[in-house]
Amino acid sequence: MEERALLLLGILMVHSQHGYQINEFIEMNLRRVTDMKKPTAYATLDRLADEGYVEVHTEKAGKRPTRKIYSITPQGQRYFFELLRTNLAKADKMNFGSDIGMMFVDHLPYDEALTLLDKRRQELSLEIELHESAPEHGFGLGVDFAMEHHLVHLKADFEWLSSVIERLRNQLENSQLN
Repeated sequence: MEERALLLLGILMVHSQHGYQINEFIEMNLRRVTDMKKPTAYATLDRLADEGYVEVHTEKAGKRPTRKIYSITPQGQRYFFELLRTNLAKADKMNFGSDIGMMFVDHLPYDEALTLLDKRRQELSLEIELHESAPEHGFGLGVDFAMEHHLVHLKADFEWLSSVIERLRNQLENSQLN
C-alpha cells in the first residue's frame, strides 16, 4: 500500500532516523491514524531502499548493537510529493468489517443483539474519549486534521449506532406487544 510508503517517507522528510525511532514515533503518535506494525514498516523501508527512495547506512554507538539509519534520497523526496499529491486528492472507500455482522443481526434474538450493540457503542465512546483527550500536535496542521477526521467518523458512527439501537428497541417492543 502506498499509504505506508507515504507515511515512512513523510517521517524521513523531517530527518534521518533509525528503524526503532520510526516505529516508536508511529506507535506513540500515530497509532490512531495507522495500524502499521513494525515488521511491515521494516519491510516497506527495505522496499523503499531497494527502489532508491531511501538510503540506509549503519551506525555503532558504544556497546549498542549496530543500527540501520534511514534517510530519504532526492528521488525519495520526489516520490514522497507524488504520493502526497495523489493521496490528498483521493477519496477513501469506507468498508467497515462490523457491517458484515450488522447484515445478519436478524439472526439473533433482538435482546441479545441489543446487548452486543450497546457494548459496541461503549467501545466507540471510549475511542471518542481517547481522541478528544489527545493533545494537539503543535507542528503544522496536518496531524491535527487527520486526528479530527477520525474523531468526526467515530462520532458519526456513534450517532448512527445509537439510532440503530433505538430502532431495534422499538422493533423488540412492537414484537412483544403483538
